[in-house]
Amino acid sequence: MTQKKPAYMMPAEFEKHSATILGWPHNKEDWPDKFEPIPWVYTEIVKKLVPYEKVVIIYDTDKRLEGIKTKLKMAEVSEENLIFIKSPTDRGWMRDSMPQFVKAKNEVFGWDFGFNAWAKYDNFKKDAKSSRVLLEMLNIPYGIPVYNNTKIVLEGGSIDINGKGTLITTEECLLDPVVQTRNPGFTKYDYEFAFREFLGVTNVIWLNKGIAGDDTHGHVDDLCRFVNPTTVVICDENDKKDENYKILKENIERLSSATLEDGSKLEVVALPMPEPVVFDGMRLPASYANFYIANGTVLVPTFNDSNDRIALGILAELFPKRKVVGIGAVDLVWGLGTLHCLTHEIPFGKNLNF
Repeated sequence: MTQKKPAYMMPAEFEKHSATILGWPHNKEDWPDKFEPIPWVYTEIVKKLVPYEKVVIIYDTDKRLEGIKTKLKMAEVSEENLIFIKSPTDRGWMRDSMPQFVKAKNEVFGWDFGFNAWAKYDNFKKDAKSSRVLLEMLNIPYGIPVYNNTKIVLEGGSIDINGKGTLITTEECLLDPVVQTRNPGFTKYDYEFAFREFLGVTNVIWLNKGIAGDDTHGHVDDLCRFVNPTTVVICDENDKKDENYKILKENIERLSSATLEDGSKLEVVALPMPEPVVFDGMRLPASYANFYIANGTVLVPTFNDSNDRIALGILAELFPKRKVVGIGAVDLVWGLGTLHCLTHEIPFGKNLNF
């Protein structure tokens, strides 16, 4: 299915949700030697979300479901706002494997984009199918985004949107012709055409590179995020010896000349970085920008760092009508992602009945 003009608009994350999608963790290889606490982190995330919206939990086996319900009961989480969907998965990074949702006339439609595990891993076939399982189980109408006779691969973590027609992404992630190439041969023109065609985007802001330690090769959701239609936060690093210093300063410089879909200037707010988080000799993609915006709360990854308090304070000022909450992510980030990576919102739509 294609559109000759933007018939749909992808809403911003800060707009009203119908639900949040979570894929319950089960792949111990994603957190080698650190898996045991991870399901409890997920339990805490569910507990913080259910007061504000429904949570769709994707699980792989009946035995897993029993364990999930036991943990939720121990944490005193009611099942009233929970929806359980059985679907085998390879991993639990819902931001990238789930559909991209758009709206028209207050009705939600899903695009079942391709997923190939960040063009890096071989075990992704179950994840690639789980998007359509969710769409069909929840009775959400959907289509297949095809361009030049090929299904487009697009991860939710590679883009961020203000809900008015502007999208932000990185050249490193989408345009590198050698490393983790999602759509071979795609140019900026091809992506911008596809963004307009399928997401209603009329204005694209291209940043350069993502942060150090990012396994996805440049996802923007560890780097720069919209907090309202005219404002972004972007990570900043003032230690000249840190490998993120030049990367982040260049991206901030690009944003200084960026404009929104109506030609107006973009407001840019700096967000600190935590001290480098290293485990087993590997730098991890620890970033406060990987927060998740829900209906009445904002969940922010924290790293037992002095900048935790500063980041939470900045975001609390930017989201005065939401409760900004820190979620300990020192163990979680060993999986090479945190809160935004593992969640995916379903926008509010009058055609949704769950």
